[in-house]
Amino acid sequence: MAPRPTELYRAPFPLYTVRLHPRRGLAITAGGGGAAKTGIGNGVHFLQLEQIGGRLSASLLHCHDTETRATMSMALSGDIIAAGQDHSCHILRLCVPAAGAGGGGGERGGLRECAGPREPRAGRSLRPRTAAAEKGPRRRKGAGPAERGDTRSAGGEMTVESLHRVRTDFSPDALQKAVRFSADGTLLVTGGADGFLRLWEFPSMKKALEFKAHDGEIEDITLGPDNKVVTAGRDLQCRVWQRDQLVTGLQWNENLPGIPSTAYRYQACRFGVVEDDCRALRLYTVQVPHKRERRPPPCYLTKWDGGTFLPLLTRPCGSEVISCLSISDSGTFLGLGTVTGSVAVHIAFSLQRLYYVKEAHGIVVTDVAFVPESERGRELLAGNEAALLSVAVDSRCKLHLLPARRSLPVWMLLLLCAGLIVGSIVVLQLAFPGFL
Repeated sequence: MAPRPTELYRAPFPLYTVRLHPRRGLAITAGGGGAAKTGIGNGVHFLQLEQIGGRLSASLLHCHDTETRATMSMALSGDIIAAGQDHSCHILRLCVPAAGAGGGGGERGGLRECAGPREPRAGRSLRPRTAAAEKGPRRRKGAGPAERGDTRSAGGEMTVESLHRVRTDFSPDALQKAVRFSADGTLLVTGGADGFLRLWEFPSMKKALEFKAHDGEIEDITLGPDNKVVTAGRDLQCRVWQRDQLVTGLQWNENLPGIPSTAYRYQACRFGVVEDDCRALRLYTVQVPHKRERRPPPCYLTKWDGGTFLPLLTRPCGSEVISCLSISDSGTFLGLGTVTGSVAVHIAFSLQRLYYVKEAHGIVVTDVAFVPESERGRELLAGNEAALLSVAVDSRCKLHLLPARRSLPVWMLLLLCAGLIVGSIVVLQLAFPGFL
């Protein structure tokens, strides 16, 4: 039985996306409630993760107010954040003083101080709180901007600088749905409701390429080797692009002839390294039913060769509709969230389910992300094999821990094998005298 997740944080608005900073031990959550119509604020919240009393806890370190714009998609490259808000992509830079600079809130080894303009609006400081006490800021009727979350961190420890804003979607109901950085951080790719894929040079944000990738919304994007881009669309297609040239269209059901391609659409796609071989890549996709039925059919996970884009393995992953996908840094685990609030972790090699909590949120899970397997991340894991954060429309950020799986040492396995061989010989000798 899987351990129940821990609630790390509750925001004052619905959460739509989460990313983790590999060096700083930060969880960056974002979302909003459409402040112009509902009065519920919008923002990007920065949570400091740390081990306290043997438990992974989170404290609210900084709130960045996004005014009337809810953040629906987000990508992270170093200290740079690309946030999809309505029809635009906002480029933000996280600024933390170097160790010894005013506030003294630096990370081990010292952090770069960010020069340049700061946010014009500042509010009250926030006191760190542990996960057990953290309930998130409560908005009172008539509360001012500072009480709604438009704050800075104590002592000037953190600010967020706005660098660029570019329009990335031009449909009537414009919405940037996906954004990704290339591995070297020199390219940004966006996709949205108009079906166009747009490539931007970074940091200049000069548009390098724009073309129609799908008839309808682009659901997800992932970047692979040689800057190949894989896109999943609402038109039931998943395509591989080299710049604006179509490399191939994926056929997940080619080994399952009983399932028509029109019955499913691609919901998510992600590249992940092959465990124990970081030079090789695998592509993972999620297929969900195109139409709802009284008796819901299963969703499917597919593992692809990252070079030939041929399907290697496909497995059903339950009848709950999958809403989001994440892959651990080592390529060992896949994290899934569902529209009914459940969270699962699968083994990437076999696609078998290892962890599952039904209705962990009770409402649609909008994003999941693994704690990075960096030096700082391993400190936060504290002996656990992996940790997954999930966020949902219920405004909660929850922690799912995977304890280290028990395994026998090699010497003990060899000793058991030798004992088994000797025991078998003794039994045969007793049963058949003169056997030896």
